[in-house]
Amino acid sequence: MHKSHLLRKGRVSIPHHYYSITLVTYKRTPYFSSLAINRLVTKQLVERCEKLLIDLIAFVIMPDHIHLLIQLSTTTTLSDFIRSFKGTLTSILRPLINNQRLWQRDYYDHMIRNETELLHNARCIVANPLRAKLVQKIGQYPYWWCKYL
Repeated sequence: MHKSHLLRKGRVSIPHHYYSITLVTYKRTPYFSSLAINRLVTKQLVERCEKLLIDLIAFVIMPDHIHLLIQLSTTTTLSDFIRSFKGTLTSILRPLINNQRLWQRDYYDHMIRNETELLHNARCIVANPLRAKLVQKIGQYPYWWCKYL
């Protein structure tokens, strides 16, 4: 991501809007391949959302990245949420990954414009393990959740 600074160009954070977010591990290292680590990731994600009044719509934890679909509250910006989640998760996981760097510096986000796009994004997030050919049926992949399913 040598041009990752361009991802921030035009980025907005609007209360009550939905955002699709992708967080990628440093050098695409597959840190999220174990049940123990993914339980910590899930626990931290749910806790961060509850603490910051973020509505978690869907997520999937892939071996080297995480996809999220959230709705912002009036009290937290998108960058505050990402900073809080990535920072806290780094502190928790650092001893488990031999003090290696956990995240790529930036993240990708997309503001959802309507309900059709919201449902489409939720389905795409949940289907990510299928497209990556990690499983043949989504029920075989344990590291996802969606409010609508």
